Amino acid sequence: MKKEDKSALMQSLAEDIKAYSHFYVVDIEGLNAEMTSKLRRACFEKEVKLLVVKNSFLKHVLASLSDEYAELNPSLKGSTALMFSNVGNVPAKLIKEFGAANGKPELKAAYVEQSIYVGAQQLDALVAIKSKEELIADIIALLQSPVKNVVSGLQGSAGNKIHGILETLSNK
Repeated sequence: MKKEDKSALMQSLAEDIKAYSHFYVVDIEGLNAEMTSKLRRACFEKEVKLLVVKNSFLKHVLASLSDEYAELNPSLKGSTALMFSNVGNVPAKLIKEFGAANGKPELKAAYVEQSIYVGAQQLDALVAIKSKEELIADIIALLQSPVKNVVSGLQGSAGNKIHGILETLSNK
């Protein structure tokens, strides 16, 4: 491969790493063409970008971007693919679902929410991470809870008493 081609590929990979807020390093070795095609289709449906990369190439790109990725280097052995996503737990869920049915992909490491997770045992923790939308929904539910209690209290028998008292006070 020409030096110019390598440089262009490195720049493209660096742009992908910068463009996506989360990426997973996975092992897809042993998947046949049919299973790989199914995995790519599943990734496309969940808006996850899947790239197969050389370990030495990835190490060089990560080193050129930041020292914070150095913890990923020990996991860059064997066949490596990257899963890019803007939602932290979507690739983890995909790995868990697809891996349960097919044995692969296997998690090697992940960079999620500015943290590095190394090893397949971290998969359950990554699945449990909530997305921004899920956190917002939880906060809204917590904020609505006291309001619902007040409204239901006003609609019950206590509400009728309060309404009667307020009406009496307003007539005076």
